[in-house]
Amino acid sequence: MHWKSIEGDAYWIAFAVSLVVIACWEMWQPWRKVSQQLVQRWTNHGILLLGYSAISMLFFRGSSVATAVVFENSRLGLLNRPWLPYTVRFLAAVLLLDLTRYALHWACHSIPILWRVHQVHHSDHDYDLSTGLRAHPLERFLAFVTYLAVIAIVSPPPLAVLTNELLSLFQSFFSHANASLPAWIERPLRKVFITPEMHRVHHSEEIPEQNANLGDIFPWWDRILGTYVESPAAGNDGLVIGLKGFQDARSAQLLFMLKQPFQSDPSPEIARPASLTSAGAGD
Repeated sequence: MHWKSIEGDAYWIAFAVSLVVIACWEMWQPWRKVSQQLVQRWTNHGILLLGYSAISMLFFRGSSVATAVVFENSRLGLLNRPWLPYTVRFLAAVLLLDLTRYALHWACHSIPILWRVHQVHHSDHDYDLSTGLRAHPLERFLAFVTYLAVIAIVSPPPLAVLTNELLSLFQSFFSHANASLPAWIERPLRKVFITPEMHRVHHSEEIPEQNANLGDIFPWWDRILGTYVESPAAGNDGLVIGLKGFQDARSAQLLFMLKQPFQSDPSPEIARPASLTSAGAGD
């Protein structure tokens, strides 16, 4: 099976379909008024993604699925035991890879040096599907290295890795959508997948809420580990997005995004190590 070709085709098809579908949803039923910086934000967020893609091609010869293929028969793998049914290995891999993303996100909010890089994602004072593309290249690079290391240790089925990748790609657009679901759909759906209403809390300017709802695809890790917050304290209408002190036009500038982690004198709101104990748990 030519996994590299399959992965590439599946990724770009999923990327295009998710982008178009979520964009249409945002236009049809927006959560808030469209930003006046829409074109600038979308352009620069796209450049960040393309820049990382170019950098990754220089350092990585393979992808996550290719790594899974290489280590599929590793003697040290945790999930390639022949006595484990394939269905069990597949489901365990999807869940474990999602837990890995949760742990990485937790680290980005808990370790000051990682927070300095991750703050680029949070400094967007608007909120739409392009926010899912907004991440500093250093963050994407470090996350990918860690992700590949976990795949090498776990030796998950390549199909499980591909499934996780495609679900994460869709969720990146879906959870950042500037749109709302009807309550009768959203309430049960958030039991299984992270919804825009749930993830929006994480982009609040309030630090305790920034430290909540850290999941990528599934909300279970937040509920189990005590980082789940039902809704913003100010309510959906009063929710303020972004980082205090950076909610202005410069947040949409590409140079600002690239330089932000290296500020010599960041504000206390930016430099602080996060405390996840301040994130309330609830249902």
